[in-house]
Amino acid sequence: MTTFPVVAQGNRQLLADTLARAKAEGRAALVTYFPAGFPTVDGAVEAIGAMLDSGADIVEVGLPHSDPVLDGPVIQTADDLALRGGVRIADVLRTVRAAHTASGKPVLVMTYWNPVDRYGAGRFAAELAAAGGAGCVLPDLPVQESARWRGHAEKHDLATIFLAAPSSTDARLAEIAAASSGFVYASSLLGVTGARAAVGEAAGDLVGRVRARTGLPVCVGIGVANGRQAAEVAGFADGVIVGSALVRAMLDASGAAEGIAAVRALTRELAEGVRGHG
Repeated sequence: MTTFPVVAQGNRQLLADTLARAKAEGRAALVTYFPAGFPTVDGAVEAIGAMLDSGADIVEVGLPHSDPVLDGPVIQTADDLALRGGVRIADVLRTVRAAHTASGKPVLVMTYWNPVDRYGAGRFAAELAAAGGAGCVLPDLPVQESARWRGHAEKHDLATIFLAAPSSTDARLAEIAAASSGFVYASSLLGVTGARAAVGEAAGDLVGRVRARTGLPVCVGIGVANGRQAAEVAGFADGVIVGSALVRAMLDASGAAEGIAAVRALTRELAEGVRGHG
């Protein structure tokens, strides 16, 4: 069995402390997502900084992939633009480092498994920890095939976050809960990512089913687009995850400065939603 030296310790505890602090304040945490390299590497760093300055508690940095099967057209478009711009894993890690250094807040990478596997799971874990990362969201890595990654993540103090779907059986939820660290990502509905007019009705039930199997926080994503929906989800979840709506704000803007302003304004609205609940 290949072993990898410990390069640095990640920020898994910072992630746990951030979620615990939000709970102590009587609210859900706001988790935002934005892909690295979109519209440029520096542009993504600025957009993510604007989120963290405007009330986001945690950020997920997306690693652009050519076949993002679980993402809708908005994130697919942003990923394509980032890849056409030449974004690489080194740029993703630089984005993580810049976001964490500037804010002191937990930064995750959301990535499909193939790029990590090709890069080298141990190498990726070590470099993510060295950049100040708190862990990974891995939407397409089956739990039963995750032991190798989880070993590297544990060695480097990184959280591993798996997704639970409304269609997941109770047995499957138990497996996901047992393998997860940091929090469990509960999908509010079936289908790809993207803002929706309403949050899936199954989300609250899924949160309850996951909580019956773990003491980890449960954060809900997919479909949240505005402050009203964020407040609704904050009523039953430990965290509210928003991605496509923020990416759309940048895509729809007439220029880079206008995009940053739109991202900042939407993040503030979402932050007011999660903080206004209760």
